[in-house]
Amino acid sequence: MKNLKEDLRLIYREHRGLLMLMILLAVLSLIFLVFSLLTLSPSSAIVKVGYGDIGSFSGEGLAEMRTAGGYRDGGWASMLTFPVLAVIFGFLHNLLAVKLFKRRGENTAKAFIILTIALLLGATVVAIRLLGEN
Repeated sequence: MKNLKEDLRLIYREHRGLLMLMILLAVLSLIFLVFSLLTLSPSSAIVKVGYGDIGSFSGEGLAEMRTAGGYRDGGWASMLTFPVLAVIFGFLHNLLAVKLFKRRGENTAKAFIILTIALLLGATVVAIRLLGEN
């Protein structure tokens, strides 16, 4: 824990670009966490929890497999993956970025944070699309 504080102080003093990306990631994941918790809707028995282009193949022919895609129904508890993703992206990935900064340097940590922000935005798009189909 002591090394983490020293690393964070070093990032604060000398690497402001990395610090701003880390703060941006934390803010975006907090917004995504609040959004995903507000839209859980536990009163709904069935919600759309995923999308697949092909779907499952039951062995009755190729034509059925081509038309079996689309949105999958499930319970609202399956949508808890989005708040979990928000916590993982916001907290754990910032800690991983500090460790990457310590071992590999600022550019690697920045690339990791930018990739995580892209994943977070992708998860947001998926969540919005699934909510639009309910």
